Amino acid sequence: MVTSASNIVLASFPSPPQGVWYVGPIPIRAYALFIIVGIIVAIVWGERRFVARGGEKGFITDIAVWAVPFGLVGGRLYHLATDWQKYFGPGGDPLGALEVWKGGLGIWGAVALGGVGALIACRRRGVPLPAVADAIAPGIVVAQAIGRLGNYFNQELFGRDTDVPWALEIYNRYNPDTGLLDWINGVAQGAPIRTVHPTFLYELLWNLGVAALVVWADRRFRLGHGRAFALYVAGYTAGRFWVELMRDDEATHIFGVRINVFVAGLVFLGAVAYLIIAKARGPREDLVALREARTATNQVAADVPPPAEDSEDGADKPAAEEAKTEAKAEDEAPSEPKS
Repeated sequence: MVTSASNIVLASFPSPPQGVWYVGPIPIRAYALFIIVGIIVAIVWGERRFVARGGEKGFITDIAVWAVPFGLVGGRLYHLATDWQKYFGPGGDPLGALEVWKGGLGIWGAVALGGVGALIACRRRGVPLPAVADAIAPGIVVAQAIGRLGNYFNQELFGRDTDVPWALEIYNRYNPDTGLLDWINGVAQGAPIRTVHPTFLYELLWNLGVAALVVWADRRFRLGHGRAFALYVAGYTAGRFWVELMRDDEATHIFGVRINVFVAGLVFLGAVAYLIIAKARGPREDLVALREARTATNQVAADVPPPAEDSEDGADKPAAEEAKTEAKAEDEAPSEPKS
């Protein structure tokens, strides 16, 4: 129970006292750990779903080699584009743009550029990207849910002040070496300074619900051609829309509304439109048939003999040999006596 002069909260739960620990000089950051765990979960679950749909074992792991680095870069670029004032505005810190460990990965940048990396890998292997996207869709949204725990440890992305029983306590954190206020690297001291809506938790629970919805709908309707992925996008953005309206942290606004509210709304409409359009593409892709066709094509290409040489040197070779034989015969013939 937390009591202050201006506020009485009947029940609440605390933020973690710190978000980073040190092993010697090496920092172990909760934010990074949860991102890594989320990526692993998405890959492992996506691999199992892809194989169950007839895909080649190990393919999703190979795709991840391309998609994950692209996604991390895209996520950071989206964050920098939507929160540019923090780094490049008046009094901003341009070098802070490189400090990824302090948080700041935009999901839509990660999905967009990660999709580019996945597309490159899929084309190299001859597998349609929508089939891969459908397999990994629930794993991605669960990875996002896990990643929100990193925001919890960083004391970020929280909502407005509240006194609801499940309110989140926010503390000042101080650097133990300098004694200065440091929310990312510091340790909590004293009583909580405010209690807020735990929007990280709202989104975490919503994402788990979206994952369950995608899995159920995929089994019930045998979604294909990217429709499972579109359902994930539509479900996630529907939740992100109302969660953004509850948040109170610093953000870029357009007409007084947080920019991610507009992004969530537009992406939701696009996902719903794709769900409707893709329904006309027919049943789910047969990954076994696609793999067999690709194998047969490769086998035919391997069995085709190489084309015969058709160069000028090759064409003139018989004539050159004949001329050489005639010259040799002339040299061996007896010469006429001189008069």
